[in-house]
This record gives sequence, structure tokens and C-alpha cells, in this order.
Amino acid sequence: MISVEDIEAARRRLAGVILPTPLRPSAALTRLAGRPVLLKPEHLQRTGSFKLRGAYNHISRLPDGVQVVAASAGNHAQGVALAASMTGRGSTIFMPAGASIPKVEATVAYGAEVRLGGSSVDECIGFARRHATEHDALYVPPFDDPEVIAGQGTLGLELADEAPDAEVVVVPTGGGGLLAGTAVALHARRPRVRVIGVEASGAQTVGAALAAGRPVTLPSMATMADGIAVGATSELVLEHVQAYVDGLVCVEEAEISRAMLALVERAKAVVEPSGAAAMAAVLAGRLPGEGPVVVVLSGGNVDPLLLTRIIENGLAVAGRYLSMRVVVADRPGALATLIGALASLGVNVLSVEHHRFGPTLDPDQVEVLVTVETRNRAQHDEVIATLAACGFTVEVLS
Repeated sequence: MISVEDIEAARRRLAGVILPTPLRPSAALTRLAGRPVLLKPEHLQRTGSFKLRGAYNHISRLPDGVQVVAASAGNHAQGVALAASMTGRGSTIFMPAGASIPKVEATVAYGAEVRLGGSSVDECIGFARRHATEHDALYVPPFDDPEVIAGQGTLGLELADEAPDAEVVVVPTGGGGLLAGTAVALHARRPRVRVIGVEASGAQTVGAALAAGRPVTLPSMATMADGIAVGATSELVLEHVQAYVDGLVCVEEAEISRAMLALVERAKAVVEPSGAAAMAAVLAGRLPGEGPVVVVLSGGNVDPLLLTRIIENGLAVAGRYLSMRVVVADRPGALATLIGALASLGVNVLSVEHHRFGPTLDPDQVEVLVTVETRNRAQHDEVIATLAACGFTVEVLS
């Protein structure tokens, strides 16, 4: 078990290495959440996530000249690569074959040799451990290590200084290293603060371990939040979670999309899906209390193509897009009447497809697939009701 003294030592070691990420309040997100929201912007940290904290604390204590090996979907990879370069040593990183291209390129840019292969981080961990043994190098764990946990815990010390009146601190959780370190620090410095971990519903690694009383390997995972998609936690992390963490909740994929959209629109913060998990839990109302909540935005390394898809999904979930199949009479002016009805509602038409034939159409009918932009869910419902009142048959498309 690590102590707050271990975290204090890590903080001194990281002085001048990590960037300050001072807490900032968000009035817009406070209104959405119905309680004071303060953001810890670790997506603005060097390498784009909190991972440099633990990686540097571990690697900087190794003997000179020792080479390091790691496995990661991207954030730990970048933290290890930069920490190795800063301490004058080489690094080899194993990443899944489907890893985000920007994350792979960033890891290479930080000085690492990247080897792609395997379908999951857990499979890559096996490759990395074997490579370390065969090449007399040292494997750097992403979370199952006291020095890594202590390094991540420096974030908790910062929160103790920056948010003395916080009621809850919410931490995205994969393997649990950040959750464990943050909880140790806050338990020592601000014991009245509740620390809550947030997992993706399709990757409840720590939750499964808590339920079983021991680490278990998930048979499968399904989440876009690859930064917190870890197959199994460790005994070390589990002991810290059991001792210091006050609760664990999970969020759905649609809730993560909604949180990412809210962060972009309301806080001007571009984060990856795992980095938005804590905000998702806040917006979903899954946290205790009504007082100030600190939301850890753990990472911002998101593939632009994925970001585009997620924002579009978030807009749909929030009722900002409405796709419909509208059946109209096959006569002149019918399509103009439909478009006119939409114009009268003040909605922006994004796309229109006009089909004259279909298996469910009568000979005197045509089908129009139309997507419009709506302000909110209320206008979403207003559009459907108005078109139905005009005599159109309307089917909402998922």
C-alpha cells in the first residue's frame, strides 16, 4: 500500500516535468448538472493525459541506461515514451493493431519504437513482458505498480489544494491506478471528500473485482472509451480501492457521447471518450450529494474521425438531429408542402432523399427520408406532431 508520503515524494520528483492543470469552474456545465462543476483539465497535460505522472515517477528511478517496455492503447504509451526520452533511455511500446493512428504517431514522435499487434491491450501486455525478459529491459506497468500509483496520486494532492470545499471527486477508471492514487491523497489531505470511480458499462473491470473480492478477467469488453478498456485490474489496485474509494458507478456509450458534446460546446474542452466518462456520470445524475463536484478530464487524445462520429451521435442523443421516414401523396406540390411545414418550425433541413418505389408504399405514395437539425428534444417532438397534424405518416429512424 502506498502512503501520502510516497505521493509527496512523487510530487517533488515531477516538479518541472508536468504542466500545471489548475482547476476551473464551468458555469454552463453547472447549469446542466444542477450543482457546481469544477473541471480538472488533465487533457491539457503533456502527452495529452495524466499518464506522464506515473510513468515518469517510475522510470526516473531506474538505473541509468536501462531500456523500458510498455503496452498501451495510447495514453500510457505516450507517457512512457516521453518519460524514457527525458531520462535518456530507449523505449519499446506494444500497441494493439487497431490503435488510433494519431496515438501511434504521437508515441513515435516522443521517441519510442512502436510495435503493432494483437487485438487488445491485455494481449499486448503479454508481448511486452516477453520482450522485456528476452532483451534485458524493464516492463513499465500501466497501473499495477506502487510508483505508478504514487505518480498518478499527485493529481489528488493538487485537488486537495485547489478544491478544499469539494464534496465529490469523480475519476475515470480503467485499471484503477489514477483512482487509487487520487483516493489515497484525498483521504489523507481532505478526508471528507468522497472519491467516486466511473467505468464504462462495457468494461467494468474494477466493479467486477469488487464484486468478486479479487481481480477477475472480463471475458469481453465493448466500449469506445479505449483508455479505460482494461481486461483486469490487480490485487494492488483493488486493495487501495477497497480501503479508500467511496463508490463506483458506470456510464453508457450514449451518455459518454452526450458528455463529450457538452464539454466541446459548453466548456470548449476536446476530450477522448475515457476522458469524458466522469462528466457523463455527473450529467446522468449518478453521483451522491448536491455540492461542488470535481470532474477529472483524464485525457484528450481522440482520433479526429472518431470525434466527428461521436459528436454526431451526441447530437442525436441530445435530440439535436432528427431523421425521419415520411410518407406523402404522389402528387405535385406534396414535397413542397412537407418542406414548407418544416420551414414553418424553424428547423434546418440537412438532407432529403425522395423515393418513388418501396415495398411498403401504395402506388399513389412516395417516401421521403429527411434529416433536420433541432434545438432540443422538445422541438424534436414538435416536428413529429406538426407533420402528423398535416396528414403525413411519420416514422422516426434510429
